[in-house]
Amino acid sequence: MLKRDRQIRTVIHQLADASLFAIAFWVAYALRANPDIIAWLKLEPSSPLENFAWLYLVLIPATPLVLESQGFYDHSPLCSRRIILWPLFKGCVLITVGLMLTVYAFHLIVARAIFILFGCIGFCMVFLKEELIRLLLKSKVAQLQYKRRFIMVGTEREIARMRQELKERTDEGVEIVAELNLLETPVQQIVSMLHNYSVYGVLLSAKHTYFEQVEYVIQACELEGVEVWLVADFFATQISRTSFDELLNRPLLVFRTTPETSWQSVIKHVMDPLGAFVLLILLSPLFLLIALAIKLTSPGPAFFQQQRSGQNGAPFILYKFRTMITNAEQLKHELEAMNEMRGPVFKVTDDPRITRLGKILRRYSLDELPQFINVLRGEMSLVGPRPLPVDEVRRFNDLAHRRRLSVKPGITCLWQISGRNQIKDFKDWVRLDLEYIDNWSLWLDLKILLRTIPAVFAATGAK
Repeated sequence: MLKRDRQIRTVIHQLADASLFAIAFWVAYALRANPDIIAWLKLEPSSPLENFAWLYLVLIPATPLVLESQGFYDHSPLCSRRIILWPLFKGCVLITVGLMLTVYAFHLIVARAIFILFGCIGFCMVFLKEELIRLLLKSKVAQLQYKRRFIMVGTEREIARMRQELKERTDEGVEIVAELNLLETPVQQIVSMLHNYSVYGVLLSAKHTYFEQVEYVIQACELEGVEVWLVADFFATQISRTSFDELLNRPLLVFRTTPETSWQSVIKHVMDPLGAFVLLILLSPLFLLIALAIKLTSPGPAFFQQQRSGQNGAPFILYKFRTMITNAEQLKHELEAMNEMRGPVFKVTDDPRITRLGKILRRYSLDELPQFINVLRGEMSLVGPRPLPVDEVRRFNDLAHRRRLSVKPGITCLWQISGRNQIKDFKDWVRLDLEYIDNWSLWLDLKILLRTIPAVFAATGAK
């Protein structure tokens, strides 16, 4: 995991832990002030919480600082529990003692049982959080999201060294799926390897004597929007934004044409599945109504499934409401002469394969609603370039068009709200997608989502 990613992860954990300790203090007070417990243990009534609620102003900022001082945030997500328990225990003791000393210094009357309960509850809640994260990261879905697939490029000696170091640090989130030896394999093979393995990036480790080969790899990757992690010196690039980072305590250059990890990207990563989940719940009656209407008006399944190219070209199954007859894919070749789009994409106005109900669903983009399932699964985003069928991606005659695959595909994007029926050349489609990638921000996503709503109701550009 890159240093920047670790820093963001640490801040998230610190905010979560501060919140958990704040909740633990409230729970400890609620237990100690419970009339039944007071009567059962024959205790003195506790002072009202309002008398010392200001302690939260000390507790919330102090909690992450104390835990950090004990090295609690230095552990990897899947480390042994012993590495987590000891610094967490020391941190809880220091936080509890510090809170007691603060109360004593200000001559507050607080029941001692609250401090004991607070320390124990806080310890249990943070440890439970760590266990939930561990279970989540071990799940198949999380592994697909957490693990980043790479091709390693370098000499045999350098590849062996990096492979061994990555093997010793399994928590780095880097999975090497292929290797290219600069001494034995023509460097031009990197292009076919990028297509075959659908990787997140290329990890380059080469001496200065291989600058020519290294530069070729970087240029091939930036053309397709694939990240390059270079353990070397600077190189001139045309599109990529270069950032400095570190991996395994080694200096690293990242050549990136996609938005880098930031708080905005973290918010987008959280809001996508959350928004999809809420919309799936709210629209579930509409889902049932559309599915029933499809079943009643034409033979065949209610849902259409097709293999599309996702981020970095990785294939996934896209879900839509079926708007065509069941053998539409088999009839596609008969309509090739009617294709209105210049390039590898197939688009036809008044496609004869579309059912009567399908025309209505397409007009108002209702057939796209099941793609919220793809967003919930982490295969798509709410906003991003539209995913194309795998066979159309294979027909790209310009490798620069593959850079649109460098981010997660989305349900809506600039092309969707720019009168997509008026766009007849795939190059214009790609231009809009690359404009979105190069200028991405959370605000841009919000503007696209807001413009999508009236475009849908007005059936702007829909077929």
